[in-house]
Amino acid sequence: MNPHPVDYLRVQPYNKRHDATYTGPAGPKGEAMQDFLKRTWAEINLDSIRHNYTTIRQAVHTGTKICWIVKADGYGHGAVFVARELEAMGADWFGVSNLEEAIQLRRGGISGSILILGHTPPSLAARLSELHISQTVFSFAYAEALSSFAAKAGTAVSIHVKVDTGMSRIGFLYQKETQYRSTLDEIEQVYRLPGLVPEGIFTHFAVSDEGESGEAFTHEQYARFWDALEKLKARGITFPLRHCSNSGAVLDYPEFHLDMVRPGIIVYGILPSQAIRHPLPLQPAMELKTIISLLKTVEPDTSISYGRCFHTRRQTRVATVPIGYADGYPRYLYDQADMLVCGKRAPIVGRVCMDQLMLDVTDIPEAQEGMTVTIFGRDGTEEIPVEELAALNHTIPYETICIVGKRVPRIYLREGRPVGQLNYICPPAEE
Repeated sequence: MNPHPVDYLRVQPYNKRHDATYTGPAGPKGEAMQDFLKRTWAEINLDSIRHNYTTIRQAVHTGTKICWIVKADGYGHGAVFVARELEAMGADWFGVSNLEEAIQLRRGGISGSILILGHTPPSLAARLSELHISQTVFSFAYAEALSSFAAKAGTAVSIHVKVDTGMSRIGFLYQKETQYRSTLDEIEQVYRLPGLVPEGIFTHFAVSDEGESGEAFTHEQYARFWDALEKLKARGITFPLRHCSNSGAVLDYPEFHLDMVRPGIIVYGILPSQAIRHPLPLQPAMELKTIISLLKTVEPDTSISYGRCFHTRRQTRVATVPIGYADGYPRYLYDQADMLVCGKRAPIVGRVCMDQLMLDVTDIPEAQEGMTVTIFGRDGTEEIPVEELAALNHTIPYETICIVGKRVPRIYLREGRPVGQLNYICPPAEE
């Protein structure tokens, strides 16, 4: 499939050669990447994406397909750039949340199979078919409506039937024996509806990433799913792709890999939780950085930031950095988290503002205006992992990387050199 022009989401032209000597996304004349505003930015290491691809591929059974989850803009990493990298490595399936995300991939030149894991209005059946996008079906009423619109358009839509074995989110209920027969009857009816091509069937684990505490329920969910598969098979109903393994199950339950797995957070080098029992040697792909915009020295008992919640206890050298909660940095982290300046930890002092915050760099005399500050990532021998910020904010790494704001440009690196840029607010002007 030829790339479509991207209208509602601009991306830099992409270097399809994937050679290490390339230093910028090739435009019509092979120009180097345009400079970006060095205020606050995220660096995405494409070598880490490739490393994680290879590591996961080696851990998954030979012959088992992998549906690489790039929903939520590739967990904040830039879905098109990530998917292009994965497709260049050999990926043939991608998972997204909705039709717009799927269209974004197609317009970005992604030709592999795409599965929408959430809802698409049935009236868009023809669009799904036109773009060769597979759709999750989670109820008979939804499947019937999708079938009707597909038939009216004289086309067919590939579907994956979602079975709810314990997540209680979407899917055909299959949690209690009293539901089994009616659910199987509904799936059989869906299987035979015109205009729908039964391509896959799947379920989603709720606690596969919770170590021993989640083991019993994960096995229970799998047993329910397998029971449904066997009973459907007895009715002559089979699907080419059976899948249930998210990141947690990819790592800790290799016996559940079946025909396809759906790794998400581990693609980006982050474990789904610290309870994982069989982690892989993954590499975090994102680092978030900013700069020191101003340095000043204030006297003891000087209040800093809104609310005057913090007062200095000594003469203090304060660094202002241009990142705030509008960039996705949690306001809650004031007086808790650190950032890295010159490879050393500098604590946040005072409340996080919308666009800025302050650091205490008194013990880092080498700090200067214009220097790079690492918000999460590595600087020298010191590191602030994204898991640390997530824990301080009483959340999970998934949320921390997904909420990195759209005014933060993504800069793509290969062998430490910039090869691409994604700027949502101020995309480069067309030639």
